[in-house]
Amino acid sequence: MAKENNDEVGKKHDYDIHKIKILEGLDGVRKRPAMYIGSTAKEGLHHLVYEILDNSIDEALAGHCTKIVLILHKDGTVSVQDNGRGIPVEVHPEYKKSGLEIVLTVLHAGGKFEHKAYLISGGLHGVGVSVVNACSEWLIARIRRNGKIYEQKYERGKPKSDVKIVGNYNGEETGTTIIFKPDHQIFSILKFDFELLSTKIRELAFLNPGVEMIILEEETEKKETFKYDGGLIEFVKWMNRAKTPLHKPIYFKKQENSTIIEISIQYNTTYYENIFGFVNTINTTEGGTHLTGFKTALTRVINDYAIRTKLVKEDVKIEGDDVREGLTSIVSVRIKDPQFEGQTKTKLGNSEIKGIVDSMVTESLSQFFEENPGIAKIIVTKAIEAAKARLAAKKAKELVRRKNALGTAGLPGKLADCSSKKLDETELYFVEGESAGGSAKQARNKENQAILPLKGKILNVEKANPHKIFSNDEIATLISAIGTGVGEEFDVENLRYGKVIIMADADVDGQHISTLLLTFFFRFMPALIEHKRIFLAVPPLYKIRKGQTDNYVYSDEELEKTLKKMSGNLDVQRFKGLGEMNPQQLWETTMNPKTRMLKLITIEDAVEADQLFSILMGEEVEPRKNFIMEHAKQANLDI
Repeated sequence: MAKENNDEVGKKHDYDIHKIKILEGLDGVRKRPAMYIGSTAKEGLHHLVYEILDNSIDEALAGHCTKIVLILHKDGTVSVQDNGRGIPVEVHPEYKKSGLEIVLTVLHAGGKFEHKAYLISGGLHGVGVSVVNACSEWLIARIRRNGKIYEQKYERGKPKSDVKIVGNYNGEETGTTIIFKPDHQIFSILKFDFELLSTKIRELAFLNPGVEMIILEEETEKKETFKYDGGLIEFVKWMNRAKTPLHKPIYFKKQENSTIIEISIQYNTTYYENIFGFVNTINTTEGGTHLTGFKTALTRVINDYAIRTKLVKEDVKIEGDDVREGLTSIVSVRIKDPQFEGQTKTKLGNSEIKGIVDSMVTESLSQFFEENPGIAKIIVTKAIEAAKARLAAKKAKELVRRKNALGTAGLPGKLADCSSKKLDETELYFVEGESAGGSAKQARNKENQAILPLKGKILNVEKANPHKIFSNDEIATLISAIGTGVGEEFDVENLRYGKVIIMADADVDGQHISTLLLTFFFRFMPALIEHKRIFLAVPPLYKIRKGQTDNYVYSDEELEKTLKKMSGNLDVQRFKGLGEMNPQQLWETTMNPKTRMLKLITIEDAVEADQLFSILMGEEVEPRKNFIMEHAKQANLDI
């Protein structure tokens, strides 16, 4: 079968009205929006923007778009503008409606089904823009095409007028602008997160070399511009910017028929893997066949090279986890008919892609190793050292498992367990310090709240090797109490408590302890975060007593506002730590399932989360210094 790229397809089959096909209507979207966008909270709200961006990116993939601008307007609306070909506005000969109206009002309508207008697309195959329209209070589509500017307005998915010509434009720049206001009848939150969207378009800019991506927030005047001509090579460099790389990035790009595979690889001195897979620019957070093929080939090639060059001894077996230690890699696949598992497309299911990626990586990486023996030796040596550390860590984990083998009898002695065994109603508190732990044990509800006091700051796992981590008493105690195990032994079904709550002081030291614990969970038990099991308790900073009534406040700003509202004789007490609170105070403010505040820990974006932990907890000082300086300036702090 002859190879055919997007540019060739664009020339042969231009994007016109005849390429638009209809599969089904838009019924039911407003009734059950979560089925189409994941949720009606923050995730779903931002998904609307992603769908519009995907349509613009499809134009870029087809070779017709070089600039995309996302604006968060002061009135809560969003606009996305591109310089692609513009959605066709002519009346469809079969359906007797404008192509624009069909695309915006009919589910599964678009130019992506017969691979003529688009060989490869990343959007929901025509679902995206119509679902955004259905979930918007109003939406305006503005098209620059044929030398004219066309416009049509919709309210809650219904057209309010026919497509109108509202002006002309000079020059050859065509394109589409979509402006929409999310519907308050559907969404529980209407505020867009600039940082979250900025991360998304940065990712898209890396994956689409040469495309300029701009995001602007009118209210704060924040603006970011991204354009990466180096593509995936720049992506891995950016991901490793807070780490110490071991070699220059390795990069491959291969095409088989209409399937295009790009991979970039760079190892660093850390002990963790960061492999991110993308299919038609969609981040496949749950993996899939493309990543399976990559990992299989990587393990095979490194093992073969190590044995052939006699770098490894017979008694050391290099496994998959070993070759991925310290690895940062992007695997980007572009295919005709991606089959995704799940509504939100997080796992690729195409079985043929595993073999294609496996073959490509085996051939390309083997050739690279032969041509670059110095880099090959660095990578293989790191894998061998990882294998040795793994064996040592295994012995340490065996010890943890043996301690826990008898169930309750094997639990840490410091743990004050609860009597209930019902997962959904039980809570485990990690409490900073023996003093606070003592108060918490007296304050708790013994039926469903367990307390484990921690002695000081736990080990920073971002800097330590696995052997040292699993030999650490505090971490062994923590793993024992949770019950799931770690690494290949992790099993969420063995979780002993429904909520795992970090309860540390409200000062800087307490925040440091919380960050150390969160780093451990992110690196070794990320599934607990994904399953929404990890929480931060929010203890008060001050107690304000008026007469016999106590009021608790949680920040200096809140204290100032509260004091302005209150009058008379006031006694203000600042809590230096949880240990200063008596059991009754601790219960009222931090532990009662009615008056307390808990923060749910989520991973909004894996790439950004990894970067943050690496910057704040890693070996490199300069990125951490820059991060602190930047955020201090944003907060108008005197530094």
